[in-house]
Amino acid sequence: MGATFVVTLREAFEAALILGIVYGYLEKIKARRGYRYVTWGGVLGVGASVGVGIAVTYLSGPLLDVGPDIITAVVIFAAVGLLTWHAWWMQQHARFIKGEVQHRIDEARAHNRLWVVGLIAFTGVFREGAETVLFLWGILAQAGAGSGWGSLAGGVAGVSAAAALGWGIFHGGQHVSLPRFFSVTTAFIMLLAAGLFSNGVGRLQWLGVLPASEPIWNTSWLLSDRSIAGGFLSGLIGYRSQPTLPEVGAYLVYLIVVGVLLFARRTPASVPLADLTRP
Repeated sequence: MGATFVVTLREAFEAALILGIVYGYLEKIKARRGYRYVTWGGVLGVGASVGVGIAVTYLSGPLLDVGPDIITAVVIFAAVGLLTWHAWWMQQHARFIKGEVQHRIDEARAHNRLWVVGLIAFTGVFREGAETVLFLWGILAQAGAGSGWGSLAGGVAGVSAAAALGWGIFHGGQHVSLPRFFSVTTAFIMLLAAGLFSNGVGRLQWLGVLPASEPIWNTSWLLSDRSIAGGFLSGLIGYRSQPTLPEVGAYLVYLIVVGVLLFARRTPASVPLADLTRP
């Protein structure tokens, strides 16, 4: 539940941010007739994302028949790669989103192609939606059976929180820092990806690809993986009550390497969110 909440919060907020920037800029340049294109673009983006989810669900059946454990391990590592790339990309480009979107809108208006704003909305929403589907596929592959309802609740809560956050920002949230928001959520995503990576290494041990080893500690007496709190922390930060040495090593190595990649030598996050959302 914790993992799906973080992922859907981040992705849904990014989609809301793009739509808000487009609507706000159209209002500023007195081009309200482009609103309908934006609305339809966003709706179609959501529909296409649902289509990706259906396609992934349909294709996962034949793939799992090939070898459920192998496919699950591949999906987990693929999700780690996607989460890492996405976090890095947003860290590099978050502060430039508004300028890029406005430039594309200006070009569309100059060539009398206002329908292009609908394409901007569609691609923004579809990209975030498709990424969400793929991320959640990896998370659910790690969690296994019995986590469906909790994951659904986390996803709904994440989308709801993103909608509330987006509404608050575009109705007076002038003191919220966009870089700080993305830095905090990036840290959580990094922990989530580290947990996935560690779990993937554990599955490779179970498959015999890596040498098996005994757990280096056992905290199930204090907090079991099967408990509600343990399951929440397992999805959110990769908690394991009985981890092996390769699993712990993989977790720490990922955090160190990706932490340096994402947060070292960064320009101070001084761009306020108001500068990106104000019409």
